Amino acid sequence: MISNNNLYKKEYNKELQRFEALFNYASIGILVTNQQGEIVLINDFALEQFKYSREELMGEKIEILMPKRVHESHVHHRENYNHHPQSRPMGIGMDLFARRKDGSEFPVEISLSQYKHEEGAFVIAYINNITERKKSEEKIEILNNELEQKISERTQQLTHALEQLEHSKEEVMLALNKEKELSELKSRFVSMASHEFRTPLSTILSSAYLVNQYTSTDEQNRRSKHIQRIISSVTLLTEVLNDFLSVGKIEEGGVHLRTSSFDVYMHINGVIQEMQDIVQEGQQISYEHTGPTEVSLDPSLLKHILLNLLGNAIKFSAKNTVIKVTTTHTGNEVVLTVKDTGIGISAEDQQHLFERFFRGANVSNIQGTGLGLHIVSKYAELMNGQITCNSELNEGTTFTVTFRQ
Repeated sequence: MISNNNLYKKEYNKELQRFEALFNYASIGILVTNQQGEIVLINDFALEQFKYSREELMGEKIEILMPKRVHESHVHHRENYNHHPQSRPMGIGMDLFARRKDGSEFPVEISLSQYKHEEGAFVIAYINNITERKKSEEKIEILNNELEQKISERTQQLTHALEQLEHSKEEVMLALNKEKELSELKSRFVSMASHEFRTPLSTILSSAYLVNQYTSTDEQNRRSKHIQRIISSVTLLTEVLNDFLSVGKIEEGGVHLRTSSFDVYMHINGVIQEMQDIVQEGQQISYEHTGPTEVSLDPSLLKHILLNLLGNAIKFSAKNTVIKVTTTHTGNEVVLTVKDTGIGISAEDQQHLFERFFRGANVSNIQGTGLGLHIVSKYAELMNGQITCNSELNEGTTFTVTFRQ
């Protein structure tokens, strides 16, 4: 009969063979170190990974399989592990590298476990070469970066496209608003033309008929009276048409600034002389200038501004009154003022004074298009200037146009 002792030895040998087969044929590197960090066991797979023979590694410190740059720190980590051993992955959150015999390195994952028997405490390290996985991760990272770059580029392109779309939308809305304004302008023109043109055209027609009736020499005064009425009516029609043409040019950007240096004192005096033909009985226009007379502005636009402001002052002031015109050149600014003692403008009307077609509540019986001051304000803007109004009902009005030089 086989003794129990022999049976135990036989079973022990079988278990030992199984362990050796598991240890040596495992597809992962396995090595065992003692408390001093010396290699006491290493499997064939690990030897193939590190390109060492078993004889070259047995009894060597584990640091021989690590990059030299981490030797010192690893000794410290190894001693701490011996004091507090536990089964765990090594270097969690870190990139670990092992070193072959020829000095080349490769990335690894390492798991640690610990056991004890009568010969002492030992540490088992399971070493997995993750080179291929790292390559795959790098490829994936490159692809991710390329994808993120493409996404970023597509996002920028989409953002740019949206901006262009928004810009196009704004342009379309501006064009639509322009079209609406133009349509409104045409509609207002037709409405105003039917009203403003009717009276002077009727006057022209009736005066022309009457002139034809006065054939004798002693009726010259009557003929002259009606001829003057025809001239005044034609002048009014011309002013209305000019106002509409000016607004149209402004809206279309057809008014171009032509700045030049000129003598403002002589220029203003010339305009005032032109206005003498339309002043009312007893009205006077006085003019004073302060500062250097040479200015740099658009003389044509300045003339139009003054003609309009003087025309309003003459039209809305009583007979035998004085209209005061002043210009001041300070070096940085040129200031033009036109002051009258006419019917004045209410505070409420002053808020809308420079809007197209606006006419004050107290001028309904005086002809006008409501475009003149709108045109003046636009011409002032073109010359880097602005216009303000100071007025009280029945106390007169002062318009001030300031041009920055």
